Amino acid sequence: MISFKQLPLEAKAAVAAGVVFFSMMISRSYLAEKLDFRTRRWLLRLQMALFANTLMLMGSLHVWRSTVTTFTRSSAASSFCFMLWKIAVFMFLALAHSSFFTLLFLVAEEPYFFSLAAYTCLGAYIILIFFLFTLGSVEQAYKFLAGRGAKASSGNKNRTALKPVLAVLLTVVLTVVGLLNASQPPTVNSVEIPVHKLPSAMNNLKVVLLSDIHLGPTVGKTKLAMIVRMVKALKPDITVIVGDLSDAEAKIIRPAVEPLGELDSPLGTYFVTGNHEYYTSDVSNWFELLKSFNIQPLHNENVKIVSPKSTSDWFCLAGVDDIEADVLRYSGHGMDLKKALRGCSSEHAIVLLAHQPIAAKWALQERPDINLILSGHTHGGQIFPLNAGAYLLNPFFVGLYQVGQNTFVYVSPGTMYYGIPMRLGSRAEITEIILRSP
Repeated sequence: MISFKQLPLEAKAAVAAGVVFFSMMISRSYLAEKLDFRTRRWLLRLQMALFANTLMLMGSLHVWRSTVTTFTRSSAASSFCFMLWKIAVFMFLALAHSSFFTLLFLVAEEPYFFSLAAYTCLGAYIILIFFLFTLGSVEQAYKFLAGRGAKASSGNKNRTALKPVLAVLLTVVLTVVGLLNASQPPTVNSVEIPVHKLPSAMNNLKVVLLSDIHLGPTVGKTKLAMIVRMVKALKPDITVIVGDLSDAEAKIIRPAVEPLGELDSPLGTYFVTGNHEYYTSDVSNWFELLKSFNIQPLHNENVKIVSPKSTSDWFCLAGVDDIEADVLRYSGHGMDLKKALRGCSSEHAIVLLAHQPIAAKWALQERPDINLILSGHTHGGQIFPLNAGAYLLNPFFVGLYQVGQNTFVYVSPGTMYYGIPMRLGSRAEITEIILRSP
C-alpha cells in the first residue's frame, strides 16, 4: 500500500482539498449551532479560501513544470534572465493564491492595489491553465495521429518548448483585453418586455435592474458612485438589485455603500439576497444598512407597486432569498416562494426577483402564473473560459427568455464583476426594462 509520503504532489494536493472540503461539511452540519456568529463567519471564509488554494495547487504545479522545469535543461537555464523568469512565475502564482485571502484582510472603501494585482493574476491563472491544457491535448492528439517514431527528435523538443510560450503569450494578450473591457462603464441595455395583466395605466413603466456589483476587494465606492449616477440619469420608476451586492461585512465596507442613498426611484428601490450575501454571514446587518438608505429588502415577501395614476391599478413585486441560504443552513433564511407570493394572485401581474436562474426555474415549476422573473448570478460567464461552464450550469444564461405564452425571464450579466477585474466574452450591464401592457 502506497503511503501518503510516496504520493505525487498533485495527489497530495487533491487529498488536502478533500480534507478541507470534508471539514467544511462537518462544520456546517455539526458546529454551526455551537460556534458564535463571528467565529462561524471567519471559519467559513477561511475554509473556502483554503479549499480554493488546495485545488489551485494542482494547477500551479503544472504551470511551474510547463513554464519553468521544461526549460531547466536548455542552454539558457543558467542565465540571469531565466532566474528573473523563475521569480516572475513564482510571484505570479503566489499572487493568484493570495487573492482568496484578501476577503479576510484587505477590504476597504476603495480597493487596495495588492487586491487588484492578486485577482488579476487569478484571472490570468485561469486563462493560462486553460491554454496549457488545450495545447497539451492538441500535442498529444498530434503524437497519436503521427505515430511515436523519433520521439526524441529536435522537432519534438521545439514543439514542447513552443507550447508554454504560446500559452503565456495568449494569456498576456487576453488578460490585457479583459482588463480594458472591465474598466469601461457598464453598458446600458434597454429591453421591452410585455407583462401579462399589467394595467394599461402602468404601460411603459421603467425598471432598472442591477445585479452582481460585488463590493469588496476589487470594487469600491468610486465604481458604485458611477453606477448610481448612470441609474439616476435613466430616471427609473423602480430600481431593483437582485443580489450579490457585496462580498464583505456591512460594518467594514459601509463607507463604500453610501452612494446607494442617492437612489431616488419614485416607486421604490428593492433588494434580494444573492449567494455572496450569505457568504458574508452578515445578512441582518446588510438589511439594516440598506433600509437606512431607503432600499427595501424583500425577504421572502412582496409589495404592491401602485400606479401613480390610479390606486386601483397595481402589480405584485415579490422577492425570494437566495437558494444558497438553504445549503449553508443560514438560520431564518432560504427560498420560500409560498411566503414570498402570499397575497399575489393570478388576477394581477406578478414580477419576481430571484438571484439565481435555477431559482427562477424552480419558481416557475411551482407557480407558472408568474409573469416576469429578474435574475443575475451568471455574470455571462465573466471571463473566458468560464463562460461555457456558466452556460451549462444554469437553465437561463444571460438575456431575455420566454417561457410559455405569458412568462419571461431576464438574466443580467452583472453590473460589475466578482473579484477578477476582467471580462472576456461578456460585458457589464445596467438593464433598463420597459414594461409593456398587452
